Amino acid sequence: MSERLPRARAIRLGWTFAAVAVLCALPFYLDAFWLRIGLFSMAAAVGAVGLGLLSGTAGQLSLGHAFFLAVGAYGYVWLAGEPGPGLPTAVAAVLAVLLAGAAGGLFSPVAGRVRGIYLGVATLALVFLGHHVLLTADSVTGGFNGRSVPPLELGVFSFSTDSELTLLGVPFGAEERLWYLGLALFAVTWFTARGILRGRPGRALVALRDSETAAAVMGVNVSRYRSAAFVVSSMYAGLAGVLLALSFRRVVPDYFGLVLSVDYLAMIVIGGLGSVAGAAAGAVFVTALPLLMTRYADQLPLVAAPGTTDGTVGPTEAARYLYGAAIVLILLFAPDGLHGLARRLRARLRRRRAAPPPSGTTAPSQPAASAVRAKEPTP
Repeated sequence: MSERLPRARAIRLGWTFAAVAVLCALPFYLDAFWLRIGLFSMAAAVGAVGLGLLSGTAGQLSLGHAFFLAVGAYGYVWLAGEPGPGLPTAVAAVLAVLLAGAAGGLFSPVAGRVRGIYLGVATLALVFLGHHVLLTADSVTGGFNGRSVPPLELGVFSFSTDSELTLLGVPFGAEERLWYLGLALFAVTWFTARGILRGRPGRALVALRDSETAAAVMGVNVSRYRSAAFVVSSMYAGLAGVLLALSFRRVVPDYFGLVLSVDYLAMIVIGGLGSVAGAAAGAVFVTALPLLMTRYADQLPLVAAPGTTDGTVGPTEAARYLYGAAIVLILLFAPDGLHGLARRLRARLRRRRAAPPPSGTTAPSQPAASAVRAKEPTP
C-alpha cells in the first residue's frame, strides 16, 4: 500500500502537468472563436466555484450571483475608465474584486439570519435592484448601451491588440493574451477553493450545511461562517465579472439578469454540488453549449440559424432545453453530478484492475473439515 500511494500521486501529477501543457499550447493552434469559448468558460468556472462554495458546501441558496458579477465587471470599468477615477487597470481589477466582496459583506447580515427559500428570494431582489441601478446610473454604467472595457495592462504588457506581439510565428491578439490570464486566474481559484474545502473552514461549512444545531454544538459560529461564505463567494463572482468584462470588451446591463443567475445554478447542479472540479465542468458545459449550437446551427436538425424566423427553435433556446434536460437526468440518475459520475467510473476501473486475472486452472480445494479435525475419542 505504501508503494502504491506514491505511484498514484506521481500518475496524478503527470496527468496534471500534461493537461497544463496542452492548455498552454492551445492558443498556438486554435482560432479566435474557440479561444473566446475557452475564455468565457474559464470566467464562468471562476464564478461557479464561488457559488459552489456558497450553495453546495455551505447550503445557502443564492439567486443573486449575477448581481455580484455585475459589481465586479462595472466596478473595474468605472475604476479604470473615464468617467471614473482612471486608476491603473491592475489596481482597478483588484479593487473591483474587493468591491464585490464588500457588497457581499453588506448583504451578509441578511445571509446570516435567513435561510432556504427565504434567502433565495432575498438574493433574487438583488438582481432586480442591480439591474435597475445599471440602467439608471448613466454616469457610472453608461445606461442601456453599457460601457467599453479598458484593456488590462500589467506594466508595459497590454492585453489588447494595440501592441503587436508574435510568438513562434503566431500573432498574439487579445484572445491569445487573455487566455493565459484566464488560466492563471482559474488556477488561483482552483487552489484557493480546494484549500478552503480541505481546511477547517470547509469542514465547518459542511457541518453547517448538514445541521446548524450540530455545528453550533461543535463550536462553529453559525452566523459568522454563513456571512463569511457569502463574502468569499461574492469575491469569486467579482473576479469572474472582471474576466468576463475583459473578454467581452463591452458590458451591458441586460447580460447581468436573472437568466445569468439561473445559468450559474445549472452549472453547479450539473457539475456536482460541493465540488470544485464539478463546478468547473458544469461551467464549461453550460457556457460552451449555446455558443457551439450558434456556430453549427445550420448543420443541426430543428435548430434555426441566428437571425432567421422560420418557426424553428433558435440555438440559444435549444441549448437551454438541452441543459434543462441534463439537469433532470442528473437529478434522477446522478444526484452528485458529473463529478460524482466520474468518481464512480474511476472507482469501477480501479476495482477491475485490482481483480485477479481469470485462470484456466482451478485452485486446489481445501480439505474437508473432518480430515483436518482430530478424531474425537470414543466414549
